[in-house]
Amino acid sequence: MDSDLWLVVAVLLLLAMAGCAAVLLVRVFKARRLLLDAGVPLRSKALFWAAVVYTVSPVDLIPDPVYLDDIGVLLIALRALHTAAVRSGPDREDEPADPK
Repeated sequence: MDSDLWLVVAVLLLLAMAGCAAVLLVRVFKARRLLLDAGVPLRSKALFWAAVVYTVSPVDLIPDPVYLDDIGVLLIALRALHTAAVRSGPDREDEPADPK
């Protein structure tokens, strides 16, 4: 009975990690779509594509049953895209307002 319990726990953990990776991938695509017309640097756009390629690639730092590396790469890409959008957005706090 103990082996069945561990098997169920392992499967649930794997499903949870795969779900997190899928949710993060969707968020990266949504963030990328929002940044298409923004003045985002090429470096941030390249990071997005690198995260997508790494996530769907069969080559991983950690074998595929563990999605921690994929989740980490997607989190880094999301943070970089968000930072680039904030920096390039028209509502920057450090820029003076338009005089009219």
